[in-house]
Amino acid sequence: MANPAILTVDDDPAVSRAVARDVRRRYGDRYRVVRAESGDSALEAIREIKLRGEQVAVMLADYRMPHMNGIQFLEQAMEFFPLARRVLLTAYADTDAAIDAINLVDLDHYLLKPWNPPEEKLYPVVDALLDAWLATPDTSIQETRVIGHRWSAPSFAVRDFLARNLVPYRWLLTDDPEAARLLAAAGLTEADVPVVVTPDGKSLVKPTEADLAAHVGLSTTPASEFYDVAVVGAGPAGLGAAVYGASEGLRTVLVEQRATGGQAGQSSRIENYLGFPNGVSGAQLTDRARRQALRFGAELLTTREVVGLEGGGTTTRLLRFGDGTAIAAHTVVLATGVSYRRLDAPGLDELTGRGVFYGSASTEAPSCADQEIYIVGGANSAGQAAVYFSHYARRVHILVRGDDLSRSMSHYLIDQIKDVPNIEVHPRTTVVGGEGSDHLERLTLCDGRTGTTRTVDTSWLFVFIGAEPRTDWLGDAIARDRHGFVLTGPDLLAEGRRPAGWALPRDPYHLESSMPGVFAAGDVRSDSVKRVASAVGEGAMAVSLIHRYLEAQ
Repeated sequence: MANPAILTVDDDPAVSRAVARDVRRRYGDRYRVVRAESGDSALEAIREIKLRGEQVAVMLADYRMPHMNGIQFLEQAMEFFPLARRVLLTAYADTDAAIDAINLVDLDHYLLKPWNPPEEKLYPVVDALLDAWLATPDTSIQETRVIGHRWSAPSFAVRDFLARNLVPYRWLLTDDPEAARLLAAAGLTEADVPVVVTPDGKSLVKPTEADLAAHVGLSTTPASEFYDVAVVGAGPAGLGAAVYGASEGLRTVLVEQRATGGQAGQSSRIENYLGFPNGVSGAQLTDRARRQALRFGAELLTTREVVGLEGGGTTTRLLRFGDGTAIAAHTVVLATGVSYRRLDAPGLDELTGRGVFYGSASTEAPSCADQEIYIVGGANSAGQAAVYFSHYARRVHILVRGDDLSRSMSHYLIDQIKDVPNIEVHPRTTVVGGEGSDHLERLTLCDGRTGTTRTVDTSWLFVFIGAEPRTDWLGDAIARDRHGFVLTGPDLLAEGRRPAGWALPRDPYHLESSMPGVFAAGDVRSDSVKRVASAVGEGAMAVSLIHRYLEAQ
């Protein structure tokens, strides 16, 4: 992080150079000296420092400057750095104005010009001010900052994207004083949020995910036009394929539309994954796998939407992106996973991101403190979320269609839920409606046994139902079952006959799709086991089959 700044401003170039020279001589090894020759240019420097997340320790401003005098400058500058110490440089005739400034801008000191010798008249004053500043420093650090409204779907989308991509950030509501200072520094208002201020000081207004990725260090552009294996989807299966492919010397690219980890990456704690007896969060597991893949040389592309797959010949497969570009590879692994289905109930669609969330939305947990929240779903993801949110909420309500949780949830998780006093399971209960103005305020629940409905007050609904494969983009290129899952291996054979268009003198390999050289792994594959361990295993198995495929070409 850059050293804190000492800013000097004086419209007389000779005086400006002299004060900067004397300050730099004494403090240049610990502080960055910023020199300006007008109040306007000094304010511009202040804004840039603020946006970069850096600090200003002391500001020395000349009183007599045209257009904006020293008091006016300090009055505006303190809006950005209220803890910075403020000094007015004055002539003898201006001492009355300096005294008035003590009350107006909470001036810390005024210095008469000239200040020679600085060892007697300048340095003791600045030393004392720096000591005072160090005792109560500005807490600003270089980090990504997000400014937004509490109940704003676009603001939530920005935070969720950063969180799922493991990008640290600080969340500031628009009524936070620090948010107001950042907006003012960027020349923006509350109407412009969500605003993301990057560590290097750039302000992104209502950014797209591609904009965010490009400015927070995520790779979005392929380094090559051709690879040995292209993996589509960075959930557990895709990460597994990338790790094993890259570690075995294959030129590997991993393409993800949104964030690494998939649904598993949103899990608060996975406790039945081999090798983690105390459990591991989905984010931790994802981060380790991502770093492992990168260490072996895999390339990871984020916010790239794959919209088409073509067979570019007997040994080439072409992936087309939404922006019209494409990459080619000898082989492809489809690991796009599944997405949660939307609740078909009146009033919920317009409240998505404003109280209605699909998936864990763990960024919202602290805001649920001492409140009633509702979770829809009976599988492990819903149970893990319930346990996680129970640490924050007053009560967590799990709504399931069936008689209990035993049909789709692991036994260990059911036992955990029974032991948490503020989790309540509501069997045979569905959500049939939602209401709210700027955010969710009420839900209508239906008892499946009696058909009666009731209304509950809540601002929080988290949905974990169903699994829809992300395969529409494949069109007719790849055979799928009636639910959209990719058919592979033996499932492609109909009465012993190979799939239409299959030209190779062999049957499809176990994870191979109807297009030779294109494999499917994880939840997107028809009849797969919906567990993290099996997805990782299939990703590794796909690479083994890819070697066999490449050797036969």
